[in-house]
Amino acid sequence: MDTYESDGSSTDQESSETETSTHADLSTEPPDTDPNAASTDSSPFGESLNTKQVSGSQSIEDMLLEFDVQDALIRDRSLLDPNYVVDEDRIVGRDEQLQKVTKMLRVALGDNRPPNLFLYGPSGTGKSLITKAVCKNISRLCSSRDIEFGTIEVNCQDLDTLGVAVYELAQQAATEAGVDVEVPKHGVATKEKWDELYRIVNENFDSVVFVLDELDMLVGRRDKQDPAFSRLLYQLSRAGADDDITAHISVVAISNDTKMMESVGSRALSSFTPEDVHFDDYDANQLQAILRRRQDAFHDGVVGEEVIPLAAAFAAQTHGDARKGIDLMRVAGELAEREGDERVREQHVREAQDKVEKNRVLEVVRGITTQKKLCLYATAAVAVETNDGTARSTTGYRVYQYLTDSIEADQYQQESYVNKMKELTTYSLVDFERRSHGPSSGMFLEFKFGERPETILETLREDSRLERVSESEVTSVVRAQTRNET
Repeated sequence: MDTYESDGSSTDQESSETETSTHADLSTEPPDTDPNAASTDSSPFGESLNTKQVSGSQSIEDMLLEFDVQDALIRDRSLLDPNYVVDEDRIVGRDEQLQKVTKMLRVALGDNRPPNLFLYGPSGTGKSLITKAVCKNISRLCSSRDIEFGTIEVNCQDLDTLGVAVYELAQQAATEAGVDVEVPKHGVATKEKWDELYRIVNENFDSVVFVLDELDMLVGRRDKQDPAFSRLLYQLSRAGADDDITAHISVVAISNDTKMMESVGSRALSSFTPEDVHFDDYDANQLQAILRRRQDAFHDGVVGEEVIPLAAAFAAQTHGDARKGIDLMRVAGELAEREGDERVREQHVREAQDKVEKNRVLEVVRGITTQKKLCLYATAAVAVETNDGTARSTTGYRVYQYLTDSIEADQYQQESYVNKMKELTTYSLVDFERRSHGPSSGMFLEFKFGERPETILETLREDSRLERVSESEVTSVVRAQTRNET
């Protein structure tokens, strides 16, 4: 077994943490209240629920209605949603990829089967956006030609087994067709779910494109020879050849992992045979162009000149992720609105950067187990000390061993450490690629963070168990281990 795979035999020890919440004393009478006066609106807490609670304070209603008279800065919030499918004139820096995907899928307009596609590259580089935009246009044109075309899209990051994935495909196909799924989600064999998917497609579509986003996350059960995404690709690509599906079908596999196809089984690979389309990082100029195409989400003249270049620069630091830049613009605008400012300024972007980064890290950290915190801490500590901000799984594991010894925590095998780090990729906090430095060095994963690893370490140190670990000693261990890398 390769060093990056886990047999799934280890289980985390969940740490139960209780959060203390403070409650206001609702029985306290506000000043200037006559306790003997009759109240027209009685409350179970013994106080009036009139709109004005305290003389001189602002009521909830007033605060809500204040938004009506306040000059809003954002006029179209959908344009600041990274998942919103924009018109093609807003798609920037992806002319080559857009042309390739369009030319390969356009044969559906002639009621023919398009080729299978494999779109790969870092997160936030336009893979899903372009696929959705092209399919949306194909659907519109097919409708005018009396061709029943469907786009059946699923995101695989939250799907843990092949059976769940097949049912989700059936559910999405049913939604697209406006019909019901006639088999239950649980309690039936996976074959019955496949049969139901085939039935829905055959009865409602002439042509279908299956879009499998983040496909590499569908690993499935570890006791299977091939990962679940390999078996899914095999079954879908063979369905047309075996006449299980009479409609023309194409499979578009999307992955952040450039090496995903190396894990696809030989049978699936021979039947899937996709056309590859590579998406590289956006540079700062492309990110600026993307954000300027969405600047009309704001009212005219409210976005300061320095806002877009700064948001693009922050996004470029995190591997050219356009979603990050769009999200920064949204948060910056919302911060300016809440502060009652007339313009979105540089300070709002900087505040948004801190807020977005810390919020994402906090959201992840608060919900994960102690073991995952230790794995994340070790890997981030390595990334901080490397020139390119990456961390090898082999080095991260040795730092993880040091951390578990330091706080006397349970220590798992390297396979489990890698498995937990791979699970954290579902939060878009970290990505990985499989690497090898020659036959003698073996295979390892290289982790790359979507946010500053310093922010991750800072947040993790708020945990009392990690707080007592010496930062300087961890740094010394990391530097010693990175010197030993071959």
